[in-house]
Amino acid sequence: MVAQSGKDLLVKIDMDGAGTFVTLAGLRASRISFNTETVDVTSLESSGGWRELLSGGGVKTAQISGSGVFVDAVTDARAQQVFFDGLVLDYQVIIPDFGTIQGAFQMTSVEYAGNYDGEATYEIALASAGALTFTAL
Repeated sequence: MVAQSGKDLLVKIDMDGAGTFVTLAGLRASRISFNTETVDVTSLESSGGWRELLSGGGVKTAQISGSGVFVDAVTDARAQQVFFDGLVLDYQVIIPDFGTIQGAFQMTSVEYAGNYDGEATYEIALASAGALTFTAL
């Protein structure tokens, strides 16, 4: 795999609840992380006292975060509505040369900032709220 441009990692929001995905405008940086909790099943019979983990056990989660500038009133308004209404809806994350992750997320934080001599910026964080699907490119 060759190096990829960071601008190709896209976070898309469902604009109408019917699967019309649009890239969150103005994002300059975005990140997705996947986590799985472990389930420790170590007992007195564990070989050599080594920890044992339950295969396939634990809770799986994903987090999306991003930061950017305001450039599109339509997606900005949708993101604000989603946060203040506490909506759980589908998002897509396009990972270059890898594929698309899609599923339900809830926006867990929104931060706004700005300096008097610069642009207004925002940061968002989303937490997975159900099973995710992966479609390879």
